[in-house]
Amino acid sequence: MRALLSGSAVLVLALATAAAAPPAGASGDATDAPPPGEVTSLGTPLQDVLLIGGTLAPGPDGTPVLWGASSGAPAHLNAVDPATGEAVARFDLPGAGGSWAVDAGQDGSVYVGTYGAPGLYRWTAAGGVEALGNPIAGETFVWDVSVADDGQVYGGTSPGGKLFGFDPATGAFRDFGRLSPIHAYVRSVAVHGDTIFAGTENPAAVFAVDRVTGASTALPLPDGLNVSTAWAYDVDVVGDYLYVRFGTASPSPLYVWDIAAGQWVDHIDTAHGLEPSPPDEEGRVYLIVAGELVRYDPRDGSMVGTDMPFTGRVANTRGIGWAELGLPDYPGRSIVGLLWRGMMFRYNPTTGARSFVQTTIEGEPIDITALSEGPDGRVYAGGFLNGGFAAVDPSTGVREEFHTFSQSEAMTQHAGRLYVGAYPDARVYSYDPALPWHSPEYSPSPEPGAVDNPRRLFDFKADRQIRPRALASAGDHLAVGTMPDLGELGGVFALYDAAGGQLVHAERDLIDDESIIALAYRDGVVYGATSIYGGQSATPPTQPEATVFAWSVAERRLLWELHPVPGKPSIPALAFDDAGRLWGLSGTDLFAVDLSAASVVERVSLGSSGSSSGDLVFSAVDGLLYASPAGARLVRVDPSTLAVEQLWTGSASHLAAHSDGDVYVASGDELLRFTPRCTTTITGTHRGDLTASTGTLCLDGATVLGSVTVTDGAGLRVGGGSVFGSVTADGASPVVIDGVTVRGAVTLVNGPAPAAVVSGSTIFGSLDCSGNAEPPTDDGVPNRVRGARTGQCATL
Repeated sequence: MRALLSGSAVLVLALATAAAAPPAGASGDATDAPPPGEVTSLGTPLQDVLLIGGTLAPGPDGTPVLWGASSGAPAHLNAVDPATGEAVARFDLPGAGGSWAVDAGQDGSVYVGTYGAPGLYRWTAAGGVEALGNPIAGETFVWDVSVADDGQVYGGTSPGGKLFGFDPATGAFRDFGRLSPIHAYVRSVAVHGDTIFAGTENPAAVFAVDRVTGASTALPLPDGLNVSTAWAYDVDVVGDYLYVRFGTASPSPLYVWDIAAGQWVDHIDTAHGLEPSPPDEEGRVYLIVAGELVRYDPRDGSMVGTDMPFTGRVANTRGIGWAELGLPDYPGRSIVGLLWRGMMFRYNPTTGARSFVQTTIEGEPIDITALSEGPDGRVYAGGFLNGGFAAVDPSTGVREEFHTFSQSEAMTQHAGRLYVGAYPDARVYSYDPALPWHSPEYSPSPEPGAVDNPRRLFDFKADRQIRPRALASAGDHLAVGTMPDLGELGGVFALYDAAGGQLVHAERDLIDDESIIALAYRDGVVYGATSIYGGQSATPPTQPEATVFAWSVAERRLLWELHPVPGKPSIPALAFDDAGRLWGLSGTDLFAVDLSAASVVERVSLGSSGSSSGDLVFSAVDGLLYASPAGARLVRVDPSTLAVEQLWTGSASHLAAHSDGDVYVASGDELLRFTPRCTTTITGTHRGDLTASTGTLCLDGATVLGSVTVTDGAGLRVGGGSVFGSVTADGASPVVIDGVTVRGAVTLVNGPAPAAVVSGSTIFGSLDCSGNAEPPTDDGVPNRVRGARTGQCATL
């Protein structure tokens, strides 16, 4: 029989008086195999605006609007009034997940290149949105589009690193082919006359392509510029100058190329993306430099500040242009633009007036990418791409917090803090739930002197890492595993001393050319699992299959490694059971490792799939493993018998086992909760009182010679039998009392929804209910109550 109090199990059957042995034939034991529970939806904890591509062009009524593509399912093309911030139109982009690529032609057509479902879309005032198709078969991402003065459209793709053209008169696409054998991305595109300029990923290159012949020539790189880790991230033409920002989404050097002279003529050290403005009457442009909107003159390199600050990690424009606002402080033309979270900015060069306005663009649900119980017992979720950070109350399912934050790769609790791994740069943060949220990096705040929370601890940008995919509490340390950037293989394994605030160990390529994507800890040893891929799948792997390894904290060395699932490229999850065996999951392959022998001792097939995705957690409350094989369903496995029980079918990307016995499931943007129907089941005769502080206590035809008390965080199900004392549920859920005889009083207080059920029962004492979110019900089956019925149960 499994010990209920082992490990961190918190369901307690407390005996208020000493219990004698039950009579022959009776049982007071908790059974090992509780019946299945129920899966309930807690809704969408993460929802926000994410704008990536944008431009300024005529809107549905012909007046200029800010066009911005918002990520979602599907993505949307939004039109915003630059005078008010009101979203005046919203159009579906069917099948697309989002867009970096939005541009407009002189005829008023707006073109959008998308990802998710790769394609080119066109909006016109007369016809709305039209899907034009995937420009090049086999390409999965359209990164940028640029419309020439004659209406021809050009764009760049990945993973083939191709340039395409589109002729709106014929509806035909043109494949210019791959620009470089070593590049997989045409990241940015701009057109000047008969030339298309196209930029690539690292090592950055800029190509000049003849629109007619397709012949291409690489531009010389600026003197002294190291492009080994830099992208030609932004390529823009304004007037007769080409602006190229070499770097990443973060502020990077911007170089200016004089197209007529054919040479680099200037550079700005810390320019933000994604583009400069169209020129003013004197050919000057506006862009964001070192966190300030500035006016730049390419003719002499002069730069004048506007005193308009842009704070936070991401201050890239998502469309910028000139518009007449008709506002008192904004005479004539003003610079207007969008930022990534739906904020609009405006600046008037004549008066110096400046302002930020929150637009009314609708937020979109965000897919959950990380899930964990926090040190305060709440469930925390982080999201994909537009990120976000949410805390959910496990007793009510209500989202208690939401904050703007980066894309989360992993979460775990350690030493009273929640640690979060964030993309890009493989950054690691510490969050204290007891302190107010304050993140100037993502949610600028005017509070002077406020403590950053979450606090950024370290990153692995210098090691060319982008995803901290694995976090685990490892004794006195936090263990970290990462995935590298494009063009790289080999993750970093690190240990952080939380008490001392120091990164005490960081080692790249602990396992040759493999990323570290799962970690677990036991008795001074960190166990890890890997992927043969880097953080961007375009980089070809060199290793044949994933690895499980053991690493000694005291000795700072690798103890052993093995390949437990032949041919599988990734092992995304590890968990220990209460017998000390290490379990791993790769797709539908579940296996157990004997640590002393460094060998696989159990294998459980959870179906047939070529996928290596999925998640695995261990619940210390019921002693069972919960898995999402191939990310397509939820099952649980008894590690002692290997019995498998299917609980739910559907997308299940991430799991979190809560200390109350529930298991949380990320299903796309939806958060689900699996509640075991019975964590502990009592049958036969039990002598003494019972107290449940968490999990779900079930009395199945039992005779309890004492009282039953269930507190906040626990549940109670009673079917038949007798309780010779009282029954008290304070803050408990679910509560179902059906067909039982209670010799004492029944008291139900402070319970969350759904309503407690008291039906078909005989109660010799009183029935008192108060403070419950929903009044208890008898489900149409009346009770016999000898004492008083009061409060919310007065009519039961």
